[in-house]
Amino acid sequence: MRRPTAAQLAYGSCTVILSTLAMLLLSQTSSVVGISLIAVGALVLGLLVALTVPARTPRTASASPVARAAAQEPVAAASVHDN
Repeated sequence: MRRPTAAQLAYGSCTVILSTLAMLLLSQTSSVVGISLIAVGALVLGLLVALTVPARTPRTASASPVARAAAQEPVAAASVHDN
């Protein structure tokens, strides 16, 4: 399994914190069961957000077939003749 990137950790953490705060304020619950359900829901939401953030891929691996073919063709050197 790959390690999460800094962006994935940041997005996931922000999602957990902000969604927990929003759900607690909107639900106005004070029971332990309600707060526990909100915390678990926020953790699941944060995990989903962190996993859906696209990982950075190298540009050479995602090059188009035309670009790869152009890169493989030899380039003839231009000769300069002084007259």
